[in-house]
Amino acid sequence: MIVRERDNEFVLIQQDHHAQIAGDILKQWKSDYFEGAAYRQSVEYAAYQHDHGWKEFDKQPFLNDKNNKPYTFLDFPELPKIILYKHGIDEVERVDSYAAMLCSEHYKRFMLNSTSMEAQAFVTQEKMRQQAIADSKDKLNKRLFNFHYGLIQLADNLSLYICMNEPGAAKQQEHPFFKEGIQTNSALHSVCNKRLQVQWRDTSTVTIDDFPFEGPIEVTLKQKVLSKDILSSKGLIKSYEQAPFEDLSIIYTAE
Repeated sequence: MIVRERDNEFVLIQQDHHAQIAGDILKQWKSDYFEGAAYRQSVEYAAYQHDHGWKEFDKQPFLNDKNNKPYTFLDFPELPKIILYKHGIDEVERVDSYAAMLCSEHYKRFMLNSTSMEAQAFVTQEKMRQQAIADSKDKLNKRLFNFHYGLIQLADNLSLYICMNEPGAAKQQEHPFFKEGIQTNSALHSVCNKRLQVQWRDTSTVTIDDFPFEGPIEVTLKQKVLSKDILSSKGLIKSYEQAPFEDLSIIYTAE
């Protein structure tokens, strides 16, 4: 779950909904800038499905009993997180092995610095999964794979930007992740800047200084807003299930 806290409310965004935005962004990547066009469908599928493992978890969010706030994807306990990561990759692999390889790389990197046995076992298993998929391909190009993974990272971060910041937020009010812009994977530096400067022009428009997309991208951000008072009286799951979705239309465009 992605969570923004306000004075008297929490804004909750399901990870799978965030991933749909990432997919919509990536679909608009300029054709001339896309290396390995034969893989494009798989790369786009990976963007849309990269958070598949969170899909059922986020329908009934978990409460962090230490601070009485909903758990976010950043502080969610590691061991159940590993289970949902693996489940999500498994489900993607049933449909598209190359997309699963990209999702595997995405989650493997999250666990590289963890010292727990479970995390290190996950990293080892995902390395084996990736090698098995690579072995099944004819001359898989590692440089091309890194380019495609860089696209997943960029689409993920551009989607997170509108999820983790209040619409129209001034630069100094942004989440620390984004105040210096969005760093891009080195594999993309031949087609876009090393760091993209992203900011809100107004409450429904986000500008990007180096715009590697076909044209303005219109997306729908689905969120639920929970009153802290209602959460305290009804509990998190019931409050969340009863709250309506709000649909916000947001456009990414060139600066």
